[in-house]
Amino acid sequence: MSLTLPRRNSYDPGVDAVRWPDVASLPPGGYRAKAARALFAHVARRMELQILLPDGTNIGAGGPDTPVLRLVRPAALHRRLGNGGLIGFGEAYLAGDWTADDLTTVLTVFCRRMATLVPPSLQRLRDVAVHRHPHTERGTAENARRNISRHYDLSNDLFALFLDETLTYSAALFGPGDGSDAAAATTTWDDLADAQRRKIDRLLDAAGVRAGSSVLEIGTGWGELALRAAARGATVRSITLSEEQRTLALQRVAAAGLGDRVSIELCDYRAAQGQYDAVVSVEMIEAVGYDFWPEYFATLHRLVTPGGRIGLQAITMPHDRMLASRYTYTWIHKYVFPGGLIPSVESVESSAAQAGLTVTARHGFGRHYAETLRLWRDRFAARATEVEALGFDATFRRMWEFYLCYSEAGFRAEYLDVNQFVLTREEG
Repeated sequence: MSLTLPRRNSYDPGVDAVRWPDVASLPPGGYRAKAARALFAHVARRMELQILLPDGTNIGAGGPDTPVLRLVRPAALHRRLGNGGLIGFGEAYLAGDWTADDLTTVLTVFCRRMATLVPPSLQRLRDVAVHRHPHTERGTAENARRNISRHYDLSNDLFALFLDETLTYSAALFGPGDGSDAAAATTTWDDLADAQRRKIDRLLDAAGVRAGSSVLEIGTGWGELALRAAARGATVRSITLSEEQRTLALQRVAAAGLGDRVSIELCDYRAAQGQYDAVVSVEMIEAVGYDFWPEYFATLHRLVTPGGRIGLQAITMPHDRMLASRYTYTWIHKYVFPGGLIPSVESVESSAAQAGLTVTARHGFGRHYAETLRLWRDRFAARATEVEALGFDATFRRMWEFYLCYSEAGFRAEYLDVNQFVLTREEG
């Protein structure tokens, strides 16, 4: 493989340099690129993949029946890896420096090796080598609305193109509700809306939501949970930081004739007032951030009545990986979800306990999230022309594809899980 690197100004992947500056150009080469080349070769020799150079040479450990990763511009990939690590790896995909015949399967192989990608002898240099979260993206009350807006206010029409009719943007629960892998293995698009309703109903049941309940929802989404809770006869206050989501959710509430039971407000969780029989929150904790978990759980304790229940759905990761990566700035942070951190089961339990809450039940269904994401990415790919018509360019579409495939891979590799927790506050 040649070590000749393209001149910075000669590199042109055909990407809008104003919108995607770090994709359109290359970082400097030098010793970092050479070190990244050596490290990538070391990793490749341990991966059950075909990793093909432009001349067809396979530097991976996989045979002819294993997934294929194709290096289009190896030297460019090395520069990006040397400067940005896994951020650079993702940017290289956006630029077309590498591609894959089946992106999800390739990324699943990487996810299975996530804890051992970097040799132990180099892992002690992690604190020096990795990027740290920008101060402007920490989950403070001042930053949180901007963080949320960057993702959830992209366009309601964009999300509607790949979500089902419930507009639910979290893990669905397929089958009879027991979380079985068999139920998730035979899913189709036609199953998705019912699976989303099943997930919501299970969480509402676990939180004890019934006719007459007062409910606080933290993180409105596009309103489906609030609608289903109100249809049970509950009174729901839902809070969000997304103006786009709030606008559409209010329209849906009005169309359902439930405006007397549901209010939706722009409000940070820290500013919420009152006490409620049940507090529910679906996949919002991931945006809170490690440093703010104590305040988040203390807020839950303050908002639920003594003897009340909290229904919390959260993506989770292994505890050791959470501790190792809690301050790391990742590709997902830079391009998809600024700020935040996926918790571990242990961190949820310990943070809850420190706030005076007890986890009384937990239900995991990670395989179901993998299937949910598969359906979303298939739908997104099928409607690429409509996505383009909304003004999202080819690099955005490639970025979104990488995001969905990378997320799905995490669940298929069982590096990620999703859990519904029930938390209680003691009487008195």
